[in-house]
Amino acid sequence: MSLSDDGGYGGDGHRGPETGQTRTRLPDGGGDPYGPGRRPRGGLSSRNLITVVGVIVLLLAAIAFANRGDSGSTGSDTSGDSPKNAPGPARPTTPTGTKPVTTKNGGIGAGFPKTEQGAQSAAANYVVALSSDGMYNAARRQEIAKTVYAPSVAAARKNDLDKAYANPAFLGRIGLKPDGTAPKGMTFVSRANPVGTKVESFKGDTAKVSVWYSALFGLAGTKSQNPVTESWYTNTFDLKWLNGDWKVTDFTQKSGPAPIGRDQSAASAEDMTKAVQGYGGFTYAR
Repeated sequence: MSLSDDGGYGGDGHRGPETGQTRTRLPDGGGDPYGPGRRPRGGLSSRNLITVVGVIVLLLAAIAFANRGDSGSTGSDTSGDSPKNAPGPARPTTPTGTKPVTTKNGGIGAGFPKTEQGAQSAAANYVVALSSDGMYNAARRQEIAKTVYAPSVAAARKNDLDKAYANPAFLGRIGLKPDGTAPKGMTFVSRANPVGTKVESFKGDTAKVSVWYSALFGLAGTKSQNPVTESWYTNTFDLKWLNGDWKVTDFTQKSGPAPIGRDQSAASAEDMTKAVQGYGGFTYAR
């Protein structure tokens, strides 16, 4: 796929050759068109003059580049990982090399540090947990809620979560049985794959972090009426530091930004089932 002139995908990227005629300029004075032209009568030739001017421009540019450090910026401040210290827009998702947490609570990463990076890592792991197939199992759903949400929020939302994930009509629409399990011969897939995180705000005990991710959802099986599809979302989490860890107090979700899909053949039901069962998830860290 070609890129168009305005930077987007597709579009009028391929352009044909120009249709104008090519002009050939002959030297002044006629004669052999491949022979030498007239020489200047005296002083610097135009070619030498251009060379001298070019050298001067390069010298001035080099001096200006060397003096950039005198403008008040040291260029060596790498403290913290706040976006305001970032060298460019990619900073919020640039890996720092810090290892992810080594402890887990209910199978979910826990013990994230009280830093911007810790808040981002917590948000990435929480979006995976809240988008997992475990949310469709009553016992596992409560375990995830207690681990991810602040205690007061988990208690307040228990009934709402049960109504949303245990609703027989909803489960039937997505092809699951009333108890939230997949029919025989089917594999239920519900998995989030974080692409990046962004700190919207960070103030001591509170943080707001957005997570951009792709989601796989559906039933893998030869007779599936709801095959596994891919979607893209951005969740923004309100986090609070409680009992030595980040906890979710609220979050919002919006669709996208979604990339243009490539022309790839969809996997067979058998291959998709093997992939889901054979490839585990990750503990995410910024």
